Parts: sequence; structure tokens; C-alpha cells
Amino acid sequence: MKIHLSFVLWILMAVVVAGQAKPHRKTNNQPNADIKSDCAGSHMTLTVDEVLAVGNQLEIEATNGSEHILLTPGLAAKCGYSMESDPWGNTRIYTSLMGCYVDNTDDTFFNIGLRLKMYSDGTSDVVTRDVTKTCSYSAWASQEIVCDRNYMEISKDLGQRDASPHTKGHAGNIKDDLTNNAMLNVNDTAYGIWKMTFYTPEPTVMMLDEVHEAGYGAMTSPNRLVVRSPYNTAQTYSEDVAGVPMEVVKVGTYFTTPQGLRIVDLIAACPIGGVTVNDGTISWNIPRYITPLLTGRVKILEMHMGINGKRLDKAQRASRGYTLSSTEYHLVIELPIGSPDGYFKSHAPDYQYHLSYTVEPMLELLWIAKDTQSDTRYKVLFPITTPLMPWYPDIADETIPEEGVFKVKFGTLLHDVNLVNITFSTGVLSAAECNAKGFLQEQKYSNGSKVYLLQVPFSDDVVLKHNPDPLLTAYFLPLTYGFMVMPEETPFSYSLAVDASLNDVVLPSVFGTCDDATFFITVKYGSQGRNFETMLGTQMLTPELGRVYGQTENGTHLSLSLPYTSLDVAFELFDTASVKARLDVLLWEPINNWSLREFSLACNFPLTTTKCYSNGTMTALSVKLESVPNLVPHQLTLRDKSCKPYFSDDRFAHFSFNVNACGTSRVFFGNYLLYENDISLDYSAKAFTSPVEPDFRHTVSCYYLVNDMATLEFDNKPLVNIPSAEIGTGQLMVEMRLALDESYELFYQAQDYPVQKYLRQPAYFEVALLHSANPQLELILDNCWATLQEERTSLPRWDIIVDGCENLEDRYITIFHPVVSDQRVVVPSLFKRFSVKVFSFVKDKEVLQDEIYVHCDAVICDLNAGNGVCSQCRGSTGVRQPVAAKGQRVQRSTTLHKWQISSGPVRINFLK
Repeated sequence: MKIHLSFVLWILMAVVVAGQAKPHRKTNNQPNADIKSDCAGSHMTLTVDEVLAVGNQLEIEATNGSEHILLTPGLAAKCGYSMESDPWGNTRIYTSLMGCYVDNTDDTFFNIGLRLKMYSDGTSDVVTRDVTKTCSYSAWASQEIVCDRNYMEISKDLGQRDASPHTKGHAGNIKDDLTNNAMLNVNDTAYGIWKMTFYTPEPTVMMLDEVHEAGYGAMTSPNRLVVRSPYNTAQTYSEDVAGVPMEVVKVGTYFTTPQGLRIVDLIAACPIGGVTVNDGTISWNIPRYITPLLTGRVKILEMHMGINGKRLDKAQRASRGYTLSSTEYHLVIELPIGSPDGYFKSHAPDYQYHLSYTVEPMLELLWIAKDTQSDTRYKVLFPITTPLMPWYPDIADETIPEEGVFKVKFGTLLHDVNLVNITFSTGVLSAAECNAKGFLQEQKYSNGSKVYLLQVPFSDDVVLKHNPDPLLTAYFLPLTYGFMVMPEETPFSYSLAVDASLNDVVLPSVFGTCDDATFFITVKYGSQGRNFETMLGTQMLTPELGRVYGQTENGTHLSLSLPYTSLDVAFELFDTASVKARLDVLLWEPINNWSLREFSLACNFPLTTTKCYSNGTMTALSVKLESVPNLVPHQLTLRDKSCKPYFSDDRFAHFSFNVNACGTSRVFFGNYLLYENDISLDYSAKAFTSPVEPDFRHTVSCYYLVNDMATLEFDNKPLVNIPSAEIGTGQLMVEMRLALDESYELFYQAQDYPVQKYLRQPAYFEVALLHSANPQLELILDNCWATLQEERTSLPRWDIIVDGCENLEDRYITIFHPVVSDQRVVVPSLFKRFSVKVFSFVKDKEVLQDEIYVHCDAVICDLNAGNGVCSQCRGSTGVRQPVAAKGQRVQRSTTLHKWQISSGPVRINFLK
């Protein structure tokens, strides 16, 4: 697995301004309580607290006597300075004791001076910190190799003082160049480094000035030769050592001494890989024998592991879960991801949340060459950043449905992540808006991480609701959190949804009372308002029916008043003085077809069903009961089947007869005479009855006193006027309806218009005289026509029926359909049916409109007139009614009334 190695971390929160002119700023010198310095072996470490550094631009200057030199990244690598910072702003600055601007006393005491400048954004002030530190270090090995973040450093003892206790008497790899001594007049040359040869592996010779110009550092201390090289230069090369890639710098250095010209061979090899990440553990593999540095067998004297340049002992390593082990070919350092010495950083590639973990282990070795007894100290400071790891924050649904509030905890997120907004079903709310609504709380922990607690009431508009059953409400809250990773301002989002269910539905209720003639019904709405439809009996409560029943509504209740004779009331039982009627009320939810409440109210209403008159006449009222649903009242008869009702409708049959007729029986009981008859169904005429339907029989009787004394007064006056019958007036109603098909059983209702029909598809019309059962009348269609507009006199128009007959000029002739008696049609002469193929009006081959209206003039004729004119055209027999001359109309002398009726619109769908 490839690991990103952060060798150059020279930027803290913003780019260090190097070599750029700054505007004049006020200097603010303050004490250094927020800066700490430590000596750690051959390094000095300076730690800058986040309180000071965060949000600032940081510049570092090296103190060189009275001068302050700005350390640019290139100069820092050349002179032995490095820096790193974490996302919190904590910054560490490392200085090599062999650095360019370190005051070195005999390679034992080192005075280091740094100046820190913090520039605040948008201000003219600069905060300056001057830091000095004296470190003492004398445990130098003959050769010291340091692999720092941004450079490789080799220093070698020149043999001008006592050697290391491990290698006393051995300077190693230092030799006199007698040939060049002869060529070079030492007395004429300043002592120090003359030139250098880099091997890549081809030799490249540079003079000292050229070495410095190329970015390399080369210098001598009182006792040591120091060479420093940045990574990835033209004079470095890569080499694989035991499977670990190493960067190598190899150089021969020529320098002059009072004794003459000397050559020192220096080589450094630093790992640039060898890291794997598995199962939450970082494994760093370093070659056990770094072959570019070795010419023979060596013995490892010391092996140390550390963090951030500081050694850790075994107890410290164990407490952190770190291990340092060795194999045949490698030294292995293992660190658990998430250890306290490292830090996490947020990322959002492709809008997905990821984390990386950065930690800086250190490996320090001391070995001795068995052949030369020369010792080498090898130290590697190795920042490791893991590959990006997908991170899925915990989502805790802490909702308690009974509290009526969604509670969602989202986290944990790092300190560098900010919540920007949340998308609800109704739209996007910023974090500030969520706070203002009381939805959002941010909880921070001591380590800077955070969680977000979202609390949304079930009643809020952002919550979706539905009812899986009548008493249960399901609440659903879809969420999309929008985040931003800082300071990169990289966005990412998380979508989730939470749901809860609660038995919180209060169903509507129904109650009612009765008086002598009326049902009074009240419906109280439930918790969801009027979310229901109302059925009265078998009929839906429509606005039109509500007006008939005096419906009132106030937002919480609905009230109705129904006469007990309403068609929606069922009759259960009746006797001579009353009828028991029942009203069924059903409240149902139409979307899911749920029955919310069933209610029945039965009451006895006063109703006289039998009357006895002293002249021997009896009247009886028979009622159609619920138990005989197929009973047709007009088919009821007395015992004498010829004695039928003088009036009947869908629910009642009225009889009037003499006690000595219609099969009435009589029986004497003492001084009383009982007359009795039965009202029953004439089964010979019975139609559409169920085989299990009970027989209907209603017995009526009258008692008369046989012997009684009464006083009768009689007064005789001459008649002034001869009685005569007056002509009565009334209203007859005619309607035209459009049937679904030629069976004429089902018809389109008002809400179905405009009716959709295809061109030339038959449209079936029926015209009927309502509220009449007089067989001596006949309905005649005089004229029918179609228009584009609802106004019957509008133009253009097209005749469908002319003078009672088909329009022979029409290509598709109107067809009259016969009418026969059935359960709905009692008197066929009061109905007319015809069909016409749907057409459209065209002008200049363009359809004027895709809707038509049909209008008719209907007349009612008296069949007793007997003149033959009062009949519809008999086109099927080839005989047409008399047709008037042009400009005249056939006069129907027997016409009683004339009506104008219309139907439509019919919308035409044109097939393509």
C-alpha cells in the first residue's frame, strides 16, 4: 500500500511568505509562555502552542549574531531546519545542532536562536517571539546520519580530537590525497572544503560555491565535516534495499587542512517507503542492514524507537501499544492507528467523508563496523500519513415515540468539519436556521471532536406522516446533512432517514337522536380533521345531498337532519300506529378504504297504516321493509288480485277498498264485526326476487260496532250551483341522459362530463318523463340537434332528429332504440332512446372544436286523442310522419306540454 510521506511541512494554516516584502507593521513582543524548547540528542525541538499559531501566517528567522535570516523551505533543507504542524495549529520546529546558524563551541555546546513572526489576517500587527536555547551534546559517533523530514544529513568526525569511546583511534574513510597535495599549494589555499564529487553513480564534480547554489549544505565544525542534501535532487538516486525504497546521496569531499589535502567519503541512505497499513495497524519496515552504508559486517549496539524526535522507553511504548521488533532482514515498528501521538485529518474526495491518520515515529540505531571499529549513529524521523480511510459516523436514533420528538445523534466528527445545512423534505435549512428553530445542538468533546443532536417534533412540517392503519400514525424524517471540511472548504454530505410509529389517532365519532319525524345526526371529527367520507345507508353524502339534509359544519362537527321517509333510511318493522326506521351511518377513509366508524340509530315514528271509515271504506298503507329488498310496492294486491294500490312508489303502497269487496272477510265477535284482508305479493307478477326472500303478507282489519245508537241531524238546502270539476295544474319533468352503452342500464353522472368519445363512436341518449306512471301519455322527440356551444340557439348546428324522424341528410343516420318494460321502466311510452355516431364540426377541413352539445325539443301527447299524429317516426317500417311544407311545421294538436332539454359536452378523441 502506498503511503504519503510528508517530508516538507513548512506551512502552518497559510503559506509562509518567503522573500516577499511586507507592509510596515507594529511589532508586539510578548513573553514566551506558549513556546517550549527541548534538547533531544543532536536536535533542538521548539513547540509552538496552537493558541499562538492558529489562524496566523508564521515566518521563522534564524538568528546569526545580530542578523535574522528568513528560513525559506530551500534554505531550511540546506541548513538543517524542519517544521511540522497538526490541524489544531500545534507546531514543532526542529533544528540540527550542526545547523548553519548554530553557535557551536567545540561540538559540545550549541547556542540556537530563532525569531518567530505571526501575522494575523486582516491586521497590521505582527506578534514576534525571540527564542534562544543552549544545548549540550557530546555523544557524537564517528559518523552520524540523520534522515529528517526535508533533508538528509551526514556528519563525520575528522579525527582532530579523541575518537568515540566505541571507536577510539579510528577516524575511518578519511585519507590524504598526495597527488592533489603536489598539485595544490596548501600554503596558498584557505583551509576548508575545496570541492565535492557526487556519485549518481556517475561522478559529478562541484566546487563549494556550486554545491551551495545547487541547494546542498556543506560545512565543517571544529571537529566534524557536515554535508546536507534535500530529497529528490539531481545528485541523489533511489535504491531498493531489502524491498524498501531508499534515497541515497554519495559524495566525496575534498578539504584542506594544515597537514594537506584530505578526502572524506560520505554516504547517506534514507527510507522513503516500507510502510503498510492493515487492520488498524501501521507497520514500518526498515532494512536491518542498510547495504549502501556498509562495507562489511556490523554489530548493532543500540536500537531505540521514538515519537516526534524523542526516544520512548519500553514502558512508554507498551502503554501506547507500540512495538519494535526485528526479523532476518528488517526492523519493524508497529503503531496502532489512533494512538495519542498522532492525529486524524478529515478529507472529502468525491463528496465522501474520509479520514487520514498522521504520526511521526523515529528510529535510532548505533552500530559498529567489525573491520574498522568505526561506529555510526543512524536516526530517521519519518512522518507517516495513512491512505484515506472511509469513515462512517455513528447515527444514534434516540427517539422515544411517546415524547413526539425525533432525536437523532450524528457523530463523531473531527474538529475540522463544520455542519453547513440540513436538507429536509420541505427544503434546505442552514445550520443557523436549524438552531433558530430549536432543532440543532452541537456537543463538543475535550479532544475537539463533536456530535450533532437533532430534535424535530413530529408535528413539524418537515416530518412526513401517513397512517398504515386507522389508529396508527407513521412518522418519517428524511435528512441530508451538508458538511464542509476546513480549511480546504471541501463539501460532503450524509443522507439518512428515521421513522417512528405512534397510536395517536383519535377516530371520528357519531351520535344522534330522533323526534316524531326526523333523525338528527352529529359527527365529531377526530384528531385528523375531516379525513373521511360519510355514507348514509347506501348513499354517499355529497354536497348536493348535504343541502337536502340541512348539513351544517363548524370545523369540528358535522350535523344532518334526515326525515325518516328519506330513501337512505331502512324500515325494519311497522304496525297500525308506527314504523320502526333505522339510519346507518358509515365513516370511511377513501384513500385506504378503511371503515373508521359504524353507527346505527333506530327509532319508532308515528305512522297510521290502517283507517276505518263509517261508510264501509278501509284505507291501508303497506311499507316496504328491509327484510324484503326486492319487493316492488306496486305489485302488491289484496286477496282479490285485481285490487291493486291506487298509489305506490318505491317504498309505499296505498290501498282503498270497500269492506264488502276485494276478498275482505268478516267475522262477528259479540257486538263487533271484524273485517280483514291481506296485502301480499302477486307472485304471478313478481320479478327479480330472491328464492330465499321471505313471503310478504300484511293483514289489515277494521272493527265495527254492530248495534249502536246515534243521533243524526239532517238539513236540506237547495243547491245554488251545480258542482263541477276544476282544471288542475302541475309540473312534469323531462330529462335527457347519456348511457354508457346500448343496454341503457348505466348512465354518466354530472361529474363525468365532459364525456370522452372517439370519432364515429355511438353515443346512446335516453329522454324520459319523470314522476309519472300514466300509461295514457307518450313522450315524443320533436327535434334534436348538436352545437359547438352550450347555448342551444348557437351556430353552427347540425340536425339529428327533424320533426320526430331521423335526419336523412346525415351520412350516419340516427337510430331509434325500442323501450321495453323492466324494473326501472314501468311505462315504456314515457321513454325515448336513440343513438348517433359522434362527429365534429369542420370548416375548411379544419376541426373547429373537439366538443359538442346535444339539444332536444320534447312533447307530451295524450294517447286518448286517437288521431295517430302523436307518435315517434316509424322509420323502421318505412313509414314517416307527415312532413310540413318548407317553412312550416307539423302541428300536434294533442300536445300537452313542450320541453327543451340538453346534454353535454361530449369531448371527441381523434384517432391518429
